[in-house]
Amino acid sequence: MIRVLIVDDSALVRKVLTAELSKYGDIEVVGSAVDPYVARDKIVRLRPDVITLDLEMPRMNGLAFLAKLMKYYPLPVVVVSSLTPKNSENAIRALELGAVEVICKPGSAFRTPEISNQLIHAVRAAASARITKHRMDLETKAGAGDLHLQATDRIVAIGASTGGTQAIESLLKGLPRSCPGMLIVQHMPEQFTTTFARRLNQICEMEVREAEDNDQVMPGVALIAPGNRHMLLQQSGSHYQVRIKTGPPVNHQRPSVDVLFQSVARYAGASAIGVLLTGMGADGAKGLLAMHERGAYTLAQDEETSVVFGMPKEAIKLGAVDEVLPIQQIPQAIVTFLQKQGKGRNTYADRKEVGHA
Repeated sequence: MIRVLIVDDSALVRKVLTAELSKYGDIEVVGSAVDPYVARDKIVRLRPDVITLDLEMPRMNGLAFLAKLMKYYPLPVVVVSSLTPKNSENAIRALELGAVEVICKPGSAFRTPEISNQLIHAVRAAASARITKHRMDLETKAGAGDLHLQATDRIVAIGASTGGTQAIESLLKGLPRSCPGMLIVQHMPEQFTTTFARRLNQICEMEVREAEDNDQVMPGVALIAPGNRHMLLQQSGSHYQVRIKTGPPVNHQRPSVDVLFQSVARYAGASAIGVLLTGMGADGAKGLLAMHERGAYTLAQDEETSVVFGMPKEAIKLGAVDEVLPIQQIPQAIVTFLQKQGKGRNTYADRKEVGHA
């Protein structure tokens, strides 16, 4: 049983969240709190497994409370936030402080059934999260400088969910600007992906931006799928471009990692590198297998550095992964592989050589 404490100053939101969570037999709402001071006392008394946390509350804001909580009494936290530019900035900051997931508040841009699905998934993911990993030093540096490659025909596709914001940041900060074009799916609500991309662009050597329909895939540029939209790779003449589409969720997700990976397998094949990072569920596992079968070099984050070892584990079970590595080592593995490949095509023998280098 997952014991949940709801922290929100809105009585209506507390009522809606309690009602939705109480529909499921594996979740029990053990209490609610109108502000962080009440929450502090109830945490000690009720010992919840997961907290849902609003960021705008009286007496103490959610970010200040989260920082104190992670320092003195770390617990899995799901941020429940309204869709505003200010709140999206705060939500990204909350993930940096150690929150496990961010979902939209009821009454924002989504209907209650959609919120309910996101909420249940987030709470279950949080309950299984290794929250101490948020405190790890995930700094990476490939140390390769300029790759000196004509990488226009190469694609790096990355998928992540729970805990993925930190993992993606760590990975991109460890790569040189001259890397091939990157396509990234991170499970996150719309508008929050805009803020996430903007922040990464400020701290990474590569240019990072939220993808738009028909964006060309170019070396030195990382495109992040916009929240609530699928991103697919297509080929246009001698160039790759992305399509941004709606459509039903896949694996309960939109954007879906599988949707991206399947399209990369189809159009890029052996010219691609696939990377599956931390996250709950199985999204991306079948897509990574498709990439692997088409000759792509495939990597998965290991259990020790994953906040939730769900998606990588499922891909490993399918035999879709060439290398299982700590997040700190993935940038160097990508660089080493690209250096060994030069302008040649990726083959199974090449993958084995890199895997045992």
